[in-house]
Amino acid sequence: MESSKPLIITIDGPAGAGKTTVSKALSTRLGCIYVDTGALYRGVAYEIQRCNFNIERTAEIEDFLSGIELNLKMEKDGLHLYSLSQDITDYIRTPEITMLASSVSAMPAVREKLLGIQRSIAEFNDAVFEGRDMGTIVFPDADYKFFLYADLEIRARRRYSETDKKEQTLDEVAASMAVRDKNDSSRSEAPLKPAADAVMVDSTHMNVEDVVEKMMAHIVF
Repeated sequence: MESSKPLIITIDGPAGAGKTTVSKALSTRLGCIYVDTGALYRGVAYEIQRCNFNIERTAEIEDFLSGIELNLKMEKDGLHLYSLSQDITDYIRTPEITMLASSVSAMPAVREKLLGIQRSIAEFNDAVFEGRDMGTIVFPDADYKFFLYADLEIRARRRYSETDKKEQTLDEVAASMAVRDKNDSSRSEAPLKPAADAVMVDSTHMNVEDVVEKMMAHIVF
């Protein structure tokens, strides 16, 4: 793509709505990079868990965060998250990390640290950013904004199909997802909500190709 500035597209929405799959497909279609910003919050959560840091110690969180260095790297099999030199991609998708990431994402110090990382990626790259506050907080002036959602039952089934069935039952996945929905949408710091100018896309009865086509219909070159 040739433009005076990078093309920035944001896709926000709750867990299980299909953000990751759609974002990857859309970025491939457009020939730009895909950025999973949720992985960054999971990375912070992973380090908090690994170091047994008590997140109630809010006065010490900035010092703790100063010792964390996260980097997203595109590799042959997709986007990988590194903490310093360690690839932690395979360790950030557990139910425990998922719930901790939701709590961590509400912390102003964490959001401030990751905000700079996200915006620095957008300075020189056409990109599709997936997250929960991309269109409202991180990139309020994004070229195109989408809010992807679906019924809770459908989202839970999608997430359950991706998990180790020994870790959680379908009902447990739905229950934890409902809790995270509530936490994400009710937090005071950057709550999950559509940007005022976002295109709303209900993926409940749509496949990936249909969602991408609907988004492409709004993107003008």
